[in-house]
Amino acid sequence: MSDVVIRPLVAGEESLFDSMPDPLPQLRQVSYADGLAGGGYRPEHTWVALRAGRVVGRAAWLQPPGAATVLWLERFDLDAEPEVGAALLHAAHEALGGPGPYYAALPAHWRRRPEVLAVVEAPMSAARLAGLVERGERLRFSWTGTPLPAPSGRYTFRPAVDAAEINALVSRIAEPDVLTGVETAQAVGGVDLAADPLAWFTGPVDGWRVASDAGEAVGLVGTAGDACYPLIVYLGLLDEAVRAELLAEAVRVLMAGGAREVLADVRAHRVAVVAELERTGFRQVRARVLFEPGATPR
Repeated sequence: MSDVVIRPLVAGEESLFDSMPDPLPQLRQVSYADGLAGGGYRPEHTWVALRAGRVVGRAAWLQPPGAATVLWLERFDLDAEPEVGAALLHAAHEALGGPGPYYAALPAHWRRRPEVLAVVEAPMSAARLAGLVERGERLRFSWTGTPLPAPSGRYTFRPAVDAAEINALVSRIAEPDVLTGVETAQAVGGVDLAADPLAWFTGPVDGWRVASDAGEAVGLVGTAGDACYPLIVYLGLLDEAVRAELLAEAVRVLMAGGAREVLADVRAHRVAVVAELERTGFRQVRARVLFEPGATPR
């Protein structure tokens, strides 16, 4: 460890971050340069570990302009032993006011890919050594034009009447199937997307649909065609039998607005939801493992 220098970047040396080759180039994510231009990344929130002048570890904390909560670790790459990464995180945590969440972005099906495991083992071990604890995993899915299943005719779909109807249905749904952008909503707006999606997606409610069976509401879906990408923001059920058709209806709503791709996030443990997304033509494109402060750093 005595041969490693750990420090934050200073203004003017932002290119040092990108001097380390991207270990997971197949991931679709915002580049460091674009994050700097947008104001989410800053040199003083970016730390590197250098060995003989070469970057062997890098960590970039994100805080979008106007964010309501603490910074979160968005990029963390390591080409060194886990102890070096843990020392980098520990030094940064002390300077930044303590540890925050770490959202580890990973390629789809990463646990079944030895070449990916070889890359992510060191930074994830370092995060644990630095006192961060794994708290769950979310999967991102993408639909890009696969034919949709035909409606059965059992259900009807209509636009939500107003925000009050949406909020009333949300209050009856214990655990939504799909929530896209949970981390951003919480970190930037302090919003619990599962309980109050309209506090985050504040535009017109014309992207919301209510599913009914013989006049009884059995599901609710919210879409956003004007976010970073067309999204299924929220999908919640009062009858699981409507899941497939409500997913397809959400895609049709976005297609009518010109969408050629639709994104949806789901918790990895929701096996039935994952299976339905895949049957509807979605494919997994990314995973995000959440680490939070919890253990005493070693």
